[in-house]
Amino acid sequence: MRVFVTGASGHIGSALVPELLAAGHEVVGLARSEASAAALKAAGAEVQRGSLDDFASLRSAAAAADGVIHLAYKHDLAFGGDYAGAAAADLRAIEALGAALVGSNKPLVVTSGTLLLAHAAAGRVGTEDDRLAGGPRADSENAATALAAHGVRSSVVRLAPTVHSALDRGGFVPSLIELARRNGFAAYVGDGANRWPALHTLDAARLYRLAVEAAPAGTRLHGAADEGVPFRAIAEAIGRGVGVPARSISPEDAGKSLGALAVLAQLDNPTSSARTREILRWQPEHPGLLADLALRHYFET
Repeated sequence: MRVFVTGASGHIGSALVPELLAAGHEVVGLARSEASAAALKAAGAEVQRGSLDDFASLRSAAAAADGVIHLAYKHDLAFGGDYAGAAAADLRAIEALGAALVGSNKPLVVTSGTLLLAHAAAGRVGTEDDRLAGGPRADSENAATALAAHGVRSSVVRLAPTVHSALDRGGFVPSLIELARRNGFAAYVGDGANRWPALHTLDAARLYRLAVEAAPAGTRLHGAADEGVPFRAIAEAIGRGVGVPARSISPEDAGKSLGALAVLAQLDNPTSSARTREILRWQPEHPGLLADLALRHYFET
């Protein structure tokens, strides 16, 4: 299969490209810079120059491929405070990719996040059946799954907020570590009993490969190995790694200590991946979040 991948040189993409190549697929990666293009060539992938705003490039690469995996997201825009703008750009990119695949029965795998389920499944473990009618990222999910009625084998991978490994340089875990260093303590809100799911990068890469190969049209899949790690335990592990104490803060002080992560750090997001494992015969094999933090690679760079 010839697979077009957006975000191919990023955190998960850097694990997905070799995963796809090892399984016998050809990979074409989207690159908006010379550095990204060079990294993709070095990994053995072909290069499609363009960006998420270059819809002609997205459509042509998707049409020429046997399947598409959409990983790229404007994280800089989202972390800069324009979450709605980042979500809108993602939706437009999915619409462009989908338009090129209508009637082809080719697979399109897009990316969302389990944190949506903190609202859709409040007070319980979220499942693949849970969904929101609309809103940032939910609109992208719904647009992708709707393509199943138009001859696209579309699926959505909802990733845990902590996709972790030595390849992670810009996700939530490095951000929390930097905040702990800056504050002199690792913060959690209240009693820190709220839970975050987690997934190792290499297990995420395998999930995307299985999805593009075999996910049924219109399915939502969960990228979660740890169902829910208490946020206090995450803070304590980060504190040990940095060499600072973990400390409870009030909701009113969360913005001061956690900045743009203040709201997310308070969400309770336990997430099941039982159906995903059954559908794709996917079984996470790599260390969980707390075990990975204990390996210290996050603290040695």
